[in-house]
Amino acid sequence: MKNLLVLICLVGLVSGCGGHSGILVKPVPLDQKLLESVVQADAGWFVGKIAIIDVSGLIVNERIGPMFGASENPVSMFAEKLDAAGRDKSVKAVVLRINSPGGTVQATETMHNRLKRFRKETSKPVIACITDVGASGGYYLACGSQRIICQPSTITGSIGVIIQTVNFTGTMKMLGIKADAITSGQLKAMGSPLKDMTEQERKIFQDMVNEFYEHFVEVVAEGRSGLDAEKVRKLADGRVFTGRQAVKIGLVDQLGGLQDAIAQAKKAAGIKKARVVMYHRPLGYRANVYSAAPAGTPAMQINLININVAELSMLRRPGFLYLWSTDVTGKNND
Repeated sequence: MKNLLVLICLVGLVSGCGGHSGILVKPVPLDQKLLESVVQADAGWFVGKIAIIDVSGLIVNERIGPMFGASENPVSMFAEKLDAAGRDKSVKAVVLRINSPGGTVQATETMHNRLKRFRKETSKPVIACITDVGASGGYYLACGSQRIICQPSTITGSIGVIIQTVNFTGTMKMLGIKADAITSGQLKAMGSPLKDMTEQERKIFQDMVNEFYEHFVEVVAEGRSGLDAEKVRKLADGRVFTGRQAVKIGLVDQLGGLQDAIAQAKKAAGIKKARVVMYHRPLGYRANVYSAAPAGTPAMQINLININVAELSMLRRPGFLYLWSTDVTGKNND
């Protein structure tokens, strides 16, 4: 009884702080399975659905999210949402909404392959809608859809690969610090930030980058009917394009927004009316079609310098990236 009185007092204090404040006590499922919310619906009676699946922030195969709070693995969440859309026979098509600068080569390839398998196994159309940014790995993933739509101000392209390394040897020398690794072979420590990179190591990394680059070119050529590998290579020097430029050179099919993508999804599915649905965890409220999960890890503002924790974590080890970022330096950045 005493604890109940304390709780009632706390509720009263909180609700008294403002006329529109309150505490909601609501039971939620403990299994955290995805729930479905209808965020838009045409008038009349019908059974068809269009599922919106978001890909936001960095594409990595690890949990990312706020420093203090829940986090999700983008690859796992993407597969989980595709599975939900695939199982539901009333879902006739998927709109893949992308707002991502890309991510790791492995995670991007995994999600792209999963998307291709979804299309093959379900025969359900997938329309990609790139919003703010769909560059590098974000564009790579969009090429797994049958049609790509973006806004005139969208930033896309950045077809290429980068492996970013750092070198702390100069700073260590100033501080009187010396690193000494015992390895089983001369190349075991290649890419270490604690030593200078040799020409042999640089060539090995460059050969791997070239291999991943060629695969990226193949993915774009396969996904874009009007572009062959040779034409893609002419565009694939790492540069980004606006939405208008991307349509003009054939990287994107048409200019438009989310509603245009939904309309194209209906057309591809052969339906005129549909409910538009989104998937989310319990308590993940969706008000309308523009509702989306937070885009990865938010940047921390420190003395006017934006520090993205998820991107900094990539510097723990060399990693091959399909990523557009102004935070990386060096030759052949993309």
